[in-house]
Amino acid sequence: NWCCPPGRRVQSSKLGPSPPRLLTEEEFRLQGEVETRRALAELRSSCQSPEFSAWTTVSRIQSPKRFADFVGGASHVTPSEVSAHEREFGLGSLFNEQLFEDEDDDDEEEEEENGSS
Repeated sequence: NWCCPPGRRVQSSKLGPSPPRLLTEEEFRLQGEVETRRALAELRSSCQSPEFSAWTTVSRIQSPKRFADFVGGASHVTPSEVSAHEREFGLGSLFNEQLFEDEDDDDEEEEEENGSS
């Protein structure tokens, strides 16, 4: 009671919980990178544990050598996969996507104006 006046406590309970703060694009990207690195390290550690059935896993995957390299510390993606991702999802594709969306919006607005005249 000494730290919070009674009226203040009632007011805050009426308002309910405050909405969560949304991440900025930079915070979202950074959090994704950090969590991906953490999960990959956890996966590597799990694959190196004595309880892990390496033969069962290797018999089920397409590229056992690539898997072994990953467990040994190599990257989980190849350079060609990185460049394909950049082509599809990089800044250039975002710019083109935004450009086409703006043009489509302008066309729709013109159609609405012409249709209502």
